[in-house]
Amino acid sequence: MTGDAAAEDSGQDDRADIAAARRVVVKVGSSSLTTADGGIDEGRIAALAGVLADQVRTGTQVVLVSSGAIAAGLAPLGLARRPRDLATQQAAASVGQGLLVAVYTAAFARHEVRTGQILLTADDLMRRAHYRNAQRTLNRLLELGVLPVVNENDTVATDEIRFGDNDRLAALVAHVVRAGALILLSDVDGLYDFDPRHPGARLISRVQHRADLEGVTLGPPGRPGATAAGRPWSPEHAGSAGRAGSPGQGGALGQVGTGGMVTKVDAALIATEAGIPTVVARADQAALALAGEPAGTYFAPHDRRPATRQLWLAHAASARGTLTLDAGAVRAVVVSRASLLPAGITGVDGNFDAGDPVDLSGPDGQVVARGLVNYDAAEIPALMGRSTRWLAARKGPGYEREVVHRDDLVILSPARA
Repeated sequence: MTGDAAAEDSGQDDRADIAAARRVVVKVGSSSLTTADGGIDEGRIAALAGVLADQVRTGTQVVLVSSGAIAAGLAPLGLARRPRDLATQQAAASVGQGLLVAVYTAAFARHEVRTGQILLTADDLMRRAHYRNAQRTLNRLLELGVLPVVNENDTVATDEIRFGDNDRLAALVAHVVRAGALILLSDVDGLYDFDPRHPGARLISRVQHRADLEGVTLGPPGRPGATAAGRPWSPEHAGSAGRAGSPGQGGALGQVGTGGMVTKVDAALIATEAGIPTVVARADQAALALAGEPAGTYFAPHDRRPATRQLWLAHAASARGTLTLDAGAVRAVVVSRASLLPAGITGVDGNFDAGDPVDLSGPDGQVVARGLVNYDAAEIPALMGRSTRWLAARKGPGYEREVVHRDDLVILSPARA
């Protein structure tokens, strides 16, 4: 059963939690901020600023996650479309970021709302110290009455540009600031059961459970489509996102945007896993979405909010290498939720430092967990198969420690492998 059918059966599409949220993260995509030739559309930004300023006046704290830096740099550099090579993307971001923030600053100033720029990379959400620093900065800005404008640091980052969109970043920022709601805005008016350019595609108004996504196809007609159900986030999924735009708008989205409904569904599932209700809607529906009106698609939150460390390990951290475990170590880590000891390691792959995230895989190569490693990659071969007591006796007490402590581990479902 699709989400809209479920909502119809229940006789309601209750979004009171959205309307009641006192701290909201709003994400807007490139295609909703720029003209067809890639320039900044100041009218659209002014309209969005007006909606968000109204929220601020009611006492709601708002964080805006905005795409558009690369797109905004296209016209000034004389580029007809988004470049494919990384260096030119970074150059466009360098030119466009300042232009974009200047327009935002002026637009919000007209409503007497102060803004502050925050540029983040994956590394800022991967490492605990960086994560906590970002959290402190965002919280302090909100306490001071400032509306943070967050973007990926496309000028120097590479993983984010390859990832292609700010949807996942917005979901993680929502968790960082413990937001009460997440609103994902683009030129798409919600999740459809099929590409909306295809006749007969139906808008899904509500997704109560992951099972409601059964049968939903993400991607353009004529191509093998990804199914929405059972799809936890992965970089490969995000990079191959189908650009499911509104009818007649697919061309513009392909010009300046890199996200699609795949990344929005992934972001919504990350947020709802963290207990944050999420709405995917069209940018001109922002006021309705924030008011809890039935605009776009509502994703209902889970009751349980996981620990911050567990969420960012599962969704923000990118593994820098892999440790292969024997069957006993897999059972200890996955079933007993024990720390990983050197005795259970049979192989190491990658070039990582102590403190980096690494994947833990079983003898069959299936990834079963991810965690922060306590040793450099070069150190581990000499530790494999040894007990901590043996290592401490011969190498010193500093070696009587886990390779990955259980507090720095998150178990990944088989579907994530």
